[in-house]
Amino acid sequence: MVQFTGNYTQTYNENYDEFLKTLNVGFLLRKAAQASNPVMSISEEAGNWTMTTKTIVKAMELKFRLGEEFDEVATDGRKCRTTVTMDGNKLIVNQKAVRSGEKDVMDVREFTEDGLTMKWTAGGVTCTQLYKRT
Repeated sequence: MVQFTGNYTQTYNENYDEFLKTLNVGFLLRKAAQASNPVMSISEEAGNWTMTTKTIVKAMELKFRLGEEFDEVATDGRKCRTTVTMDGNKLIVNQKAVRSGEKDVMDVREFTEDGLTMKWTAGGVTCTQLYKRT
């Protein structure tokens, strides 16, 4: 099984602006998000997972236990009921928007020895990001 924990740096993204538009993220925040190269750290201890992502704009931390639903305020401000599951070499983050009219997001992170591929989907729009293990 591929190791999930470690540090990763984004090397590529595709369709990120369209994905952010789907979530109604404003112009300035979209441009700031696209100008940064996020660094992600993933750790796990006794079933307690932490995913920290740092950009030039802010740092975001997600703490969870696999399969257990929790409340989250997503980076775009949506309030969500979120569940993270593992399927083989994938971590799947399922964000269900609490407010009517806001979009649900499915985030699939597929891990390899070299890094991970992250695919976010919302409202029929998919964004792909590649991260290299550092």
